[in-house]
Amino acid sequence: MNESRLDYAVIIPARYASSRLPGKPLVELCGVPMVVRTYHQCIKACPPERVHVATDDDRIASVCRAHGISVVMTSADCLTGTDRVAECAAQLKADVFVNVQGDEPVFEPADLTRFLGYVERHPGEVLNGVCPIADEQLFYSPATPKVVMRPDGRLLYMSRSPIPGSKAQNFSTGWRQVCVYSFPRSALEAFSSCQEKTPLEAVEDIEILRFLELGWEVRMVPLSAESIAVDNQGDIARAEAAIRDRGL
Repeated sequence: MNESRLDYAVIIPARYASSRLPGKPLVELCGVPMVVRTYHQCIKACPPERVHVATDDDRIASVCRAHGISVVMTSADCLTGTDRVAECAAQLKADVFVNVQGDEPVFEPADLTRFLGYVERHPGEVLNGVCPIADEQLFYSPATPKVVMRPDGRLLYMSRSPIPGSKAQNFSTGWRQVCVYSFPRSALEAFSSCQEKTPLEAVEDIEILRFLELGWEVRMVPLSAESIAVDNQGDIARAEAAIRDRGL
């Protein structure tokens, strides 16, 4: 593990009141709470002292502390996970904040290492992970944010609808979001200054769109397709199968 010269913090937002899967961060996958698994994947790529769980829930905080995980308590009225990261920025000394979603229990450490390399090269930009879509079912799933980019990798738009669409309305190619982000402090300040979600962000329920609507460029970072986001009950079996297959 090579320590970065960049002053960064990795934040894992963890919210108990998930509408699709209540108590999601504490759901046990092969006997280990999901948020704890996400943390252990992160510290395979960066020093543990740089990684913090951000939550407003005492149950999540208690479990994390029992596993030796640093916890930053945030308010209960955060509009999104990025707003929660912005609250952490007010409590932590760092120049850049990397957000790894708490529902990524098999997140690939090599992807975080690659992502941190991009953060070093583009510390003043908003970054987000992306990977190809190989499964047609994911392309049509509203649970999967689809990505369209410029040739240089900057984000044009992200949608829960199947984009890019074809006249024949069939699947030919696509990219999907991987839920790891990086924000310079100034971007978080701009993001959290909004008292409500921006129009496209609200319609799509994709928070990265707020940055586009505020005039920020978003650079997409190519990562592997190994991550499995746990959004609902059906994803639990997929995640547990991956945990067993990968010996995690």
